[in-house]
Amino acid sequence: MIDALSSALGAPQDVAAVDIGSNSVRLVLYRLEGRAIWTVFNEKVLAGLGRDLSTTGKLSVTGAAQSLTALKRFAAVIEAVQPAHVFVAATAAVREAKDGQAFCDQVAAETGLQVRVLSGEDEARYAALGVLAGIPDAKGVSADLGGASLELTRIGDGQVQRGVTLPLGPFSLADPAGFDAERVRDLIAKRLKAAPDFSTDTLYAVGGAWRTLAQVHMSHARYPLKVVHQYELAATDARDIARLVSRSSKASLEAWPGLSKKRAETLPYAALVLDGLIERLGLKRIVLSAWGVREGLLFEALEPDVAADDPLLAGCTSLGVRQGISPALPGVLHAWVQPLLDTLPVAFSAERDVVLADAACRVADIGARLHVDHRVELAFDQVLRAPVPGQTHAERAWLATAINARYGGGASTPQPAIIDRLLSEDQRRKARTLGIAIRLACDLSGRSPSLLVNVRAAVEDGHLILSASDGYAHALLGEQTRKRGKALAEIMGLKLDIRSDG
Repeated sequence: MIDALSSALGAPQDVAAVDIGSNSVRLVLYRLEGRAIWTVFNEKVLAGLGRDLSTTGKLSVTGAAQSLTALKRFAAVIEAVQPAHVFVAATAAVREAKDGQAFCDQVAAETGLQVRVLSGEDEARYAALGVLAGIPDAKGVSADLGGASLELTRIGDGQVQRGVTLPLGPFSLADPAGFDAERVRDLIAKRLKAAPDFSTDTLYAVGGAWRTLAQVHMSHARYPLKVVHQYELAATDARDIARLVSRSSKASLEAWPGLSKKRAETLPYAALVLDGLIERLGLKRIVLSAWGVREGLLFEALEPDVAADDPLLAGCTSLGVRQGISPALPGVLHAWVQPLLDTLPVAFSAERDVVLADAACRVADIGARLHVDHRVELAFDQVLRAPVPGQTHAERAWLATAINARYGGGASTPQPAIIDRLLSEDQRRKARTLGIAIRLACDLSGRSPSLLVNVRAAVEDGHLILSASDGYAHALLGEQTRKRGKALAEIMGLKLDIRSDG
């Protein structure tokens, strides 16, 4: 068991993770702020360490040399940064190669990095933990495709069941004679048939090859929000793009924008594995997870009370604290606006709407230190594309719409193509109502929690009523308060009643 990581929001920790995979070797530096996990540095080398494993039983000589060069550099970076914790893990290629331990010994001797070789069961479990760390309500099967292996693990209700590792990575399927789609398809079906039953509606796809497939699908579908994490595909769409890739020549794949030569070599195999899983598991949808083994290692090491926090709320708290003027404001703000939102139709679900409103209040001050001439666009974009997990793409759009309205943006947001595609009219209206309510609360109180708790908003008999405690009625006076109150009343279909004579 790894020593527990603890991180209060005011005392962030830097953590390094080195992932020695069958296809890539990667260093990621993270900053932990409570449950919020930020990637601050990310470097990978597609070394192909497991490229020759299926034919020689050993690591690729060229891949091992490239990996060692990369690891020496990574060790130098880690020495300079001095993170509080360093995780170094190797997966299928090193685990299965005859010379895997010799490679680890050489790494230790030449870099000082102590490599932990994960068992197949460990690799499956950490990939699943990574999925749950980024998508807490995930229910289905986690599937981590690496260069040499595929790990399948059933997940649900925040729990990870026992997983399996299968020789279904591109390097385990390759043949010296070259890529033959029918041969690979038959081999995948045979190996999946021999595996335990993992039938499910939803597959949570982990791994660089599948992220690339998702990006290819985004391009073909003209999907406007280029965020891979929690990107969803219907199984029929995933199968179509998988078959398109598997039929494409290497030359045509290399010509695709952003697709490297090395990725083009392995992508058809990854596509056929996904196609095989769709058929074997009876999938209905695929959800991409940008979090996997590395984040699973970190997640397991968090203090239990920190790990139990909602990643969306933790991330929004972290974003908001950097800009806000009072750490007490978000909680008071949420208590002030939630009764108003409760009078409106549900946007996602009653429970989820409350969480999203809470998240919006935590980033309500995100534009405080941005240039006033560009605040609307910048605040909107920060919320829409922030690397904060635990939210669907529709929920991202909803939060960004709320923040757009909070800073005075109109009904046509800075990215109408995204918002209109992801949200219904009723969802957009509720998000805008929240943003306008936050703007009213912040402006009439000067963003002071102590003043806001003495001013109330309520809906009664077709009126939006603003009232104040004794001695605080003057806070409701003035043209701006009336203007903001009128805007909120109008979007809610109410008449404004300001009771400022108390």
